[in-house]
Amino acid sequence: MKESTSYEKIAEYLPSKIRLPFLGIRQSERQHITELRLNSGRTAAIVFPHKIMYLTANGLTANPNNTAGITVLPSDIASVMDSLSHFSIHSCVQQLKDGVFVLSGGIRVGLSGRYNDSGMITDVTGLNFRISRNIIGCSEKIFDIIKSEKCGVVISGGVNSGKTTILRDLCRLVGNSVPVTLVDERNEIACTDGGIIRNDVGVLTNVLSGCSRSKGIVSAVRTLSPAYIFCDEISTDEDASAILGSIGCGVKFCATVHGSNFEEMCSRAVMKKLLCSDVFRYAVILSGGENPSEIREIRRLEHGI
Repeated sequence: MKESTSYEKIAEYLPSKIRLPFLGIRQSERQHITELRLNSGRTAAIVFPHKIMYLTANGLTANPNNTAGITVLPSDIASVMDSLSHFSIHSCVQQLKDGVFVLSGGIRVGLSGRYNDSGMITDVTGLNFRISRNIIGCSEKIFDIIKSEKCGVVISGGVNSGKTTILRDLCRLVGNSVPVTLVDERNEIACTDGGIIRNDVGVLTNVLSGCSRSKGIVSAVRTLSPAYIFCDEISTDEDASAILGSIGCGVKFCATVHGSNFEEMCSRAVMKKLLCSDVFRYAVILSGGENPSEIREIRRLEHGI
């Protein structure tokens, strides 16, 4: 498998006092980093699957109170917000309502702070950069099943388990063989920018972004004639209704859902509806945050479970 990350892209948004030490982290360490957390008044934190470290001018420390630690100031948060908004924060109403910016490469930047009466975060006190990775080939076992059985698949995992990463790679493989529509609600899978699809999601893949999953699914069936529809994090009754309304048209689905094990996945209300309707023939359970995008189990589903 071949892996690429968005590490350098994140560094472009950081003030120099954070950017330079961040870029100075050894390659052997940075390849395992999952998040950079910046909270006003606290030491910049680096999150790994098995540990949390803190940034200093000379490397990393396990002690958040180390006197050499780089403390994030309100001015640092403001500087990053200027970069995220391209110095036009008033044009970022949707991002401030959603509490997240999505950057090229699928980088998610979560915001914390105070919501105002209009439902927007106005006083930002924290920023959480999630490092996005493309792992080419991580979904090959799943693709072999789809290729031989022409069936739908659901991918389940907990937080930071690599659901989006493995779905992106699977979309690439399937979308190189049959027509696919990717419903990319937050534009973090295909990362369309300036009318160009930045990530490889397959030569036969159409991308719908900036719309809800349910609306994208209905639109895809009506106008794009996909053999497969891909979508991330199905979770609502609207998602389930759109999927159930589409399978009668001969469309198959590849989707992700939150659930750290098979039992947790099946307990979700939206999944109970879909499993009882045989939308998916296989469930893929990921190992978890300690081994992102690693497959723990592939289970063939029987009717109603």
